[in-house]
Amino acid sequence: MDNILEELKKRVLVYDGAMGTVLQARGILKKGMCPESLILDNPSAILKVHEEYVSAGADIIETNTFGANRLKLKEFGLEGKLEKINYKAVELARKAARDKAYVAYGFGPLGKMLEPLGDLSFDAAVGLFREMIEAVARAKPDLILIETMTDIKEAKAAAVAARAVT
Repeated sequence: MDNILEELKKRVLVYDGAMGTVLQARGILKKGMCPESLILDNPSAILKVHEEYVSAGADIIETNTFGANRLKLKEFGLEGKLEKINYKAVELARKAARDKAYVAYGFGPLGKMLEPLGDLSFDAAVGLFREMIEAVARAKPDLILIETMTDIKEAKAAAVAARAVT
């Protein structure tokens, strides 16, 4: 596939749809489960959803990594698998894309408030985001999607980390 920026100059690209709600509707993602755990525990389910989006015409598919940061993974005892989860997520999406779609490494907020409202410093947030992005850098996603941020400082921390790594 062409460089994504060149492709965007030519046409509108179609993004995939939801992952979590599809997995919930299929009974795969149960209440209280860590969605990112399925990357290791049930990769075929993740791969199937990605493949279905590509078959439906999606030009970009997003990894199942919305909450794949150390703080959120720690809630499920998975913080030690952060690198493996993030890397494998890009691998699965790349396999489903089969040179027919771009792969977006997507992630959301850390789940903890930054100072002054919370106790997480800006630098600590950059470090947490950087850790995730470094984990996927070798897998070479086509783009990074920073999504669903409500705190502009947190979004900036994510962007600083992304630029530092890529």
